[in-house]
Amino acid sequence: MENWYRHVKTDFGVQLSDQQLEQFDLYLRELQDWSQKFNLTAIVEPEGIRVKHFLDSLSVVKAFPQGFVPQSMIDIGTGAGFPGIPLKIIFPDARLTLVESVKKKAGFCEHITEMLGLRDVLVSSARAEEVGQDPAHREQYGLVLARAVASMPILVEYLLPLANVGGLVVMQKGSSAHREAEASRNAVRLLGGKLDEIIPVELPGVEDERYLVVLEKIKATRAEFPRRVGVPAKAPIQN
Repeated sequence: MENWYRHVKTDFGVQLSDQQLEQFDLYLRELQDWSQKFNLTAIVEPEGIRVKHFLDSLSVVKAFPQGFVPQSMIDIGTGAGFPGIPLKIIFPDARLTLVESVKKKAGFCEHITEMLGLRDVLVSSARAEEVGQDPAHREQYGLVLARAVASMPILVEYLLPLANVGGLVVMQKGSSAHREAEASRNAVRLLGGKLDEIIPVELPGVEDERYLVVLEKIKATRAEFPRRVGVPAKAPIQN
């Protein structure tokens, strides 16, 4: 898509500098190159990468309250760095942690953040449950992110323990967003969160429904959450 970055400004209110555009171009080339060797992403055409990875990642800014600038971000199940790295490109001063248990994908994240010259980025291959119980990460982030990781009753147990009180959790979801949000009402409450809003997202040329499910962290998460590795997926918190 020609001038994809125009949508970044018109749809999301973000102006990209020449340096940031160069970073996105380098990111695209490296993603294509690595995807020939490893299964990083099924989307390898330039237009698909720009729209379904870059624009989709940057759509997270639609969830930000007016004047909100993230100081600390963590992206759970980031894969090849989405949405965390595109957001880091436009918020270069924010501290970023990328969590990806697949070592080859984590290796790509380390490689590309170095290639892009991004500072203050940590890549972890730990499981989300372990990260959530680690004092270095627990309730240390103002913005907690996830895209296509798990259903919401499971996902909120991974994410809410990482947000500081007053912080945001943003989950990128498809057509099931409203149903999943309803199914996770009790989990959100138990973990100290509150459903803020569900925001529709439109991407050029993409018909699939997309939503941002936004939670606010309103109180500290109880110490027993997240439960040990594997338990949230096997026994999600029920309504």
